[in-house]
Amino acid sequence: MATMFKRALAALPRLGVQILELGPGAAVVSRRGGYTATKVSTDAWMIGGKRSDTSADGWGLHKTTSSSLCARHVADLLANYEVNCVFDVGANKGQYGKQLREFGYRGRIVSFEPVPEALDRLRKVAQRDPDWLVYPCALGRDESVESMFLGWKTMNSLLEPSAYGQKRYKRFANTTQTTQVQLRRLDEVLDHALEGLANPRPYLKMDTQGFDMEVFAGAGRRIDEFVGMQSEVAPLRLYEGSPHMTEAIAAYEDAGFEITGMYPVTREQSTGRVVEFDCILARAASVPTPLPASRV
Repeated sequence: MATMFKRALAALPRLGVQILELGPGAAVVSRRGGYTATKVSTDAWMIGGKRSDTSADGWGLHKTTSSSLCARHVADLLANYEVNCVFDVGANKGQYGKQLREFGYRGRIVSFEPVPEALDRLRKVAQRDPDWLVYPCALGRDESVESMFLGWKTMNSLLEPSAYGQKRYKRFANTTQTTQVQLRRLDEVLDHALEGLANPRPYLKMDTQGFDMEVFAGAGRRIDEFVGMQSEVAPLRLYEGSPHMTEAIAAYEDAGFEITGMYPVTREQSTGRVVEFDCILARAASVPTPLPASRV
């Protein structure tokens, strides 16, 4: 006999809805006009709804599905590695931290955001959470004060746009709106951020618009303390001086991290080429060792 789930899926195409079954109890559901992701049970997601961009984009479903799978992947990794402190570098308005909480993460969040407008929104979100710290600065290789380009929405950067970036995004034409931001090294703030944790097991998330490798370098030797990390890596450079994906991944692997997942963030509509990936990495040796059966 067909289950209620199966019967519901069978009925939806008659309403103009597309169905892609992923496995028992899970399916991707899409309808014309755009996509949003909604969790409908512990192992099922519904993707449908509307989006503000009404232009035809054959990759929209791919992007939304990839984003949802990436978030689930991170949540599972944090649980598996018993992470108790997530460093959220490039926090913007707190979207990543809120998503962590929605997926069940209850450990400490340490967010870094230097842009005043985004920082104000971030602080309002974090102040309702007793274990969410906010640092009003950026992170980099050196302690300094640098000029950051603004007016690029979530793509504000310490780096100038590349020729490819300017061609892809009209917003990059504005290079006159800037602000001075404080840069600190990750290894200089680590002790304060981890204060009070008896057995710190930190995870590093970076989304700094081409500056991730500089943040990574600022951890120095203390990068060895991180059990996992997440970085936006780019096969197509949007910013001048940013590393190619292969260069960034090589540096992360040299530091002992191994890839556990790669998820497209943005891609060209015309060619399908991926512009940026979310790269999730971890130290396999850092998985907690279970107690022998005789001691459980």
